[in-house]
Amino acid sequence: MVAPLPQSTDLRVLVIGDDPLARAGIAGLLAAEPGLAVTTQTGSSTPRPHDVVAWDMGADGASLERLRAWAGTAPAVAMVGDAETAGGALRAGARGVVPRASEPGRIAAALRAAAEGLLVMDPAYRAPVEPARPKDSAPDLLSPREIEVLALMSEGHPNKIIADRLGISEHTAKFHINTIFAKLDATTRTEAVVRAVRRGLLTL
Repeated sequence: MVAPLPQSTDLRVLVIGDDPLARAGIAGLLAAEPGLAVTTQTGSSTPRPHDVVAWDMGADGASLERLRAWAGTAPAVAMVGDAETAGGALRAGARGVVPRASEPGRIAAALRAAAEGLLVMDPAYRAPVEPARPKDSAPDLLSPREIEVLALMSEGHPNKIIADRLGISEHTAKFHINTIFAKLDATTRTEAVVRAVRRGLLTL
């Protein structure tokens, strides 16, 4: 019997940017980094499966509206040119910001951290930028996808089952769970479910 081929553990990175030359250049540099499987996308094409997004905001941050529309689908690291754009990217839902001129290894490290659910802040932007915190009283505290993840969490399913049920990767499932913890100020799955039920976000 032929043994099945092992599944790739490479982090699937989608590179997005309005400038095709910059987009291709970033993709080429990241593709040389170990453990990354890189694809690119234009504004109109269908997204390929991915775990994290490397988003080139351009010199003037013109992609902020598009980033806002993508927020919540997968963690995104925005490559920005200044602190103002960095703040806008975080408010739009980015999980990290790094300078556009960063070395490929530094961008790759930020992508790996964001894929694990961490918030990545380059030291160049740490002082002038403060990420927006969601209001506990807001009715849209959790996104529809986060509600789906939370419902499966309440049933006791592990990350792999949650990912399979929703057709997402385990990286993305973990990203959503960490985001839920942060929004609900919870440290465990049980605590997150209890807090969500108390706020009327989930019915058991």
